[in-house]
Amino acid sequence: MAFVTGLLLIDAPASALNNLGNVPGRLFDNVAGVKVIRTKEGTYPYVSAQAFRYWLRTTLEQAELGWKAAPIWREVKVAYTDANPIRWWDDDLFGYMRAPSKKPAAVEQREADESRATETRTTDTVTRAAPFRVSTLVSIAPVNIVEDWESMSRHEGDPVPYSSQFYRATLKGLFSLDLHACGTFWYRQKTGFRNLDDERIEEAKKAGLVEVKDEKAYRLPFEQRLQRVTALFDGMALLEGGAKLTLHYTDVAPALVVLAVTNGGNHVFGHIIGANSRGLPELKSEALKEALVVFGADILSDVYVGWVRGYLDDERAKLEAFTQTDEGKHLKISHPKEAFKSLIAALKEGKNRAWLD
Repeated sequence: MAFVTGLLLIDAPASALNNLGNVPGRLFDNVAGVKVIRTKEGTYPYVSAQAFRYWLRTTLEQAELGWKAAPIWREVKVAYTDANPIRWWDDDLFGYMRAPSKKPAAVEQREADESRATETRTTDTVTRAAPFRVSTLVSIAPVNIVEDWESMSRHEGDPVPYSSQFYRATLKGLFSLDLHACGTFWYRQKTGFRNLDDERIEEAKKAGLVEVKDEKAYRLPFEQRLQRVTALFDGMALLEGGAKLTLHYTDVAPALVVLAVTNGGNHVFGHIIGANSRGLPELKSEALKEALVVFGADILSDVYVGWVRGYLDDERAKLEAFTQTDEGKHLKISHPKEAFKSLIAALKEGKNRAWLD
């Protein structure tokens, strides 16, 4: 099966993109910390996969991409989406879990909520393993965490001191999209693959989805599946989000992205970008060459590299030189936004339709 396999770098020059809340063990409660991984080598800031997915979902909803976001409902200690991938694009690509409570109070609350008039009735527990996968975004090298002391002093009387942490880092993340799973909804009795209960199966039939009997699944038409995938990658090119935007204003759209369609979901580009002896990002040319040779038969498309000019220009020059070799002739370098567009164009080509099968 075909997957879109990608790597991205986010340039965080002075940022606090994913906060911890109060720092445990401190004498004062008003110290806002950042999420980090502590190792013997040092401290690595990170952004959780959940935070990244939130940024992307929000971007997709706010951008003019035609994205259809599922409604969300809350019951005491539980929140969930409509869990209907036939209607909602994020339920399709980001997955869901829905186990309706049968307690009388919960049932009464659902029935009394007029906003849920269009909710998909759920007759059984439904879960969907997300076709879109993303790693934690982690700094490529350990960094020093800065603590900035500040104060609220726009009032009469003594100022109120507080402090917050931030860092200077390059964050690396991996992502993957299972093209076969996009727009394909299973009704197997298996966790992650019980996407449709009886109610949703009936809706699939009425909507004209094709039944794939040997997989116990229903599938959207090809053009609708492609439309959802296209919107996802258009959104990634426009990515916005992160904590402390009003203070640090970090652009989280990828400064560098590597994309290809591959056979299988294992990541073939995970080690091509690392840190040099000074902790700065470095293209690992030999690792890239090895990946292209060893996995050559599994790379189904060109390799699209989006690299913003002005960001690590010396390293970009190394890659441009590599494209002149036999091993690098299938590398296509452009701006990240153009790289996503090139991938989308390849997905739309008729000869590549089998990638979504």
